[in-house]
Amino acid sequence: AAPAGAVAFGVKHTEGVSVDVLFRGRAEPEAVAGAGARWPLDEGTVLRFSMSRASSEVNDNKVTISFYAEGGKPINQAGVFLTGVGISLDVDADRDGVVEKNSPNKASWAWGPEGHGAILLVSCDKEFP
Repeated sequence: AAPAGAVAFGVKHTEGVSVDVLFRGRAEPEAVAGAGARWPLDEGTVLRFSMSRASSEVNDNKVTISFYAEGGKPINQAGVFLTGVGISLDVDADRDGVVEKNSPNKASWAWGPEGHGAILLVSCDKEFP
Protein backbone atom coordinates (compact mmCIF):
# COMPACT_ATOMS: atom_id res chain seq x y z
CA ALA A 1 0.00 0.00 0.00
CA ALA A 2 3.04 2.27 0.03
CA PRO A 3 3.26 4.95 -2.66
CA ALA A 4 5.65 4.52 -5.58
CA GLY A 5 9.19 5.61 -4.74
CA ALA A 6 8.85 5.08 -1.00
CA VAL A 7 11.89 3.46 0.64
CA ALA A 8 11.20 4.15 4.33
CA PHE A 9 8.35 4.88 6.71
CA GLY A 10 7.73 6.47 10.08
CA VAL A 11 4.87 6.00 12.52
CA LYS A 12 3.15 8.41 14.92
CA HIS A 13 0.28 7.48 17.21
CA THR A 14 -1.88 8.88 19.96
CA GLU A 15 -1.19 8.07 23.60
CA GLY A 16 -3.83 5.33 23.86
CA VAL A 17 -2.28 3.20 21.10
CA SER A 18 0.75 0.90 21.12
CA VAL A 19 2.46 0.14 17.81
CA ASP A 20 5.06 -2.56 17.19
CA VAL A 21 7.11 -2.94 14.01
CA LEU A 22 7.78 -6.59 13.13
CA PHE A 23 10.39 -7.51 10.54
CA ARG A 24 10.50 -10.78 8.63
CA GLY A 25 12.80 -13.20 10.39
CA ARG A 26 12.77 -11.28 13.66
CA ALA A 27 10.59 -12.79 16.37
CA GLU A 28 10.75 -9.83 18.75
CA PRO A 29 8.81 -6.69 17.82
CA GLU A 30 10.50 -3.31 17.92
CA ALA A 31 8.33 -0.82 19.83
CA VAL A 32 7.69 2.45 18.07
CA ALA A 33 9.59 5.11 19.97
CA GLY A 34 9.33 8.88 19.78
CA ALA A 35 8.88 11.02 16.70
CA GLY A 36 11.51 10.84 14.01
CA ALA A 37 12.10 7.07 14.06
CA ARG A 38 12.13 5.57 10.55
CA TRP A 39 12.31 2.03 9.24
CA PRO A 40 13.20 0.65 5.81
CA LEU A 41 10.18 -0.29 3.74
CA ASP A 42 10.86 -4.01 3.28
CA GLU A 43 8.53 -6.77 2.16
CA GLY A 44 7.29 -8.70 5.17
CA THR A 45 7.37 -5.73 7.55
CA VAL A 46 4.24 -5.66 9.72
CA LEU A 47 2.79 -2.92 11.91
CA ARG A 48 0.83 -4.26 14.87
CA PHE A 49 -1.55 -1.82 16.61
CA SER A 50 -3.10 -2.46 20.01
CA MET A 51 -5.02 -0.56 22.66
CA SER A 52 -4.98 -1.43 26.35
CA ARG A 53 -8.22 0.32 27.31
CA ALA A 54 -11.61 1.16 25.86
CA SER A 55 -12.09 4.46 24.06
CA SER A 56 -14.06 7.30 25.62
CA GLU A 57 -15.54 8.16 22.21
CA VAL A 58 -15.57 6.87 18.64
CA ASN A 59 -12.35 7.42 16.63
CA ASP A 60 -10.51 8.99 19.58
CA ASN A 61 -7.16 7.36 18.69
CA LYS A 62 -5.09 7.51 15.53
CA VAL A 63 -2.05 5.96 13.86
CA THR A 64 -0.33 7.92 11.07
CA ILE A 65 2.21 6.30 8.74
CA SER A 66 4.48 8.67 6.80
CA PHE A 67 6.29 7.43 3.68
CA TYR A 68 9.68 8.77 2.60
CA ALA A 69 11.66 8.70 -0.65
CA GLU A 70 15.41 8.24 -1.00
CA GLY A 71 17.15 11.06 0.88
CA GLY A 72 14.34 11.42 3.42
CA LYS A 73 11.94 13.50 1.33
CA PRO A 74 8.33 12.99 2.56
CA ILE A 75 6.05 11.49 -0.11
CA ASN A 76 2.68 10.81 1.48
CA GLN A 77 0.83 9.79 4.63
CA ALA A 78 -1.80 7.21 5.53
CA GLY A 79 -3.88 7.27 8.68
CA VAL A 80 -6.09 4.93 10.64
CA PHE A 81 -8.61 6.05 13.25
CA LEU A 82 -9.13 3.54 16.06
CA THR A 83 -11.87 2.95 18.59
CA GLY A 84 -11.12 0.60 21.50
CA VAL A 85 -14.11 -1.47 22.53
CA GLY A 86 -14.27 -2.96 26.02
CA ILE A 87 -15.60 -6.52 26.11
CA SER A 88 -16.39 -8.32 29.31
CA LEU A 89 -18.03 -11.65 30.02
CA ASP A 90 -19.98 -11.15 33.22
CA VAL A 91 -22.01 -13.80 34.97
CA ASP A 92 -24.58 -14.20 37.70
CA ALA A 93 -21.88 -15.53 40.02
CA ASP A 94 -24.03 -15.62 43.17
CA ARG A 95 -27.02 -17.04 41.26
CA ASP A 96 -29.49 -14.40 42.42
CA GLY A 97 -30.69 -13.43 38.96
CA VAL A 98 -28.51 -10.31 38.72
CA VAL A 99 -25.33 -10.08 36.62
CA GLU A 100 -22.78 -8.04 38.54
CA LYS A 101 -19.47 -6.82 37.21
CA ASN A 102 -17.68 -6.89 40.58
CA SER A 103 -19.18 -9.93 42.33
CA PRO A 104 -16.72 -11.44 44.83
CA ASN A 105 -18.04 -14.91 43.89
CA LYS A 106 -16.56 -14.77 40.37
CA ALA A 107 -13.22 -16.15 41.57
CA SER A 108 -14.51 -19.40 43.05
CA TRP A 109 -17.22 -22.01 42.69
CA ALA A 110 -19.33 -23.91 45.25
CA TRP A 111 -21.83 -26.69 44.52
CA GLY A 112 -25.44 -26.73 45.75
CA PRO A 113 -28.47 -24.50 46.27
CA GLU A 114 -26.49 -22.05 48.43
CA GLY A 115 -23.48 -22.28 46.14
CA HIS A 116 -21.92 -19.60 44.00
CA GLY A 117 -19.94 -19.29 40.79
CA ALA A 118 -20.91 -19.42 37.16
CA ILE A 119 -22.60 -22.45 35.66
CA LEU A 120 -21.59 -22.81 32.05
CA LEU A 121 -23.33 -25.29 29.79
CA VAL A 122 -21.50 -25.93 26.55
CA SER A 123 -23.06 -27.60 23.54
CA CYS A 124 -20.30 -29.77 22.09
CA ASP A 125 -22.41 -31.89 19.76
CA LYS A 126 -22.12 -31.71 16.01
CA GLU A 127 -25.33 -30.07 14.79
CA PHE A 128 -23.89 -29.28 11.36
CA PRO A 129 -21.46 -31.90 10.02
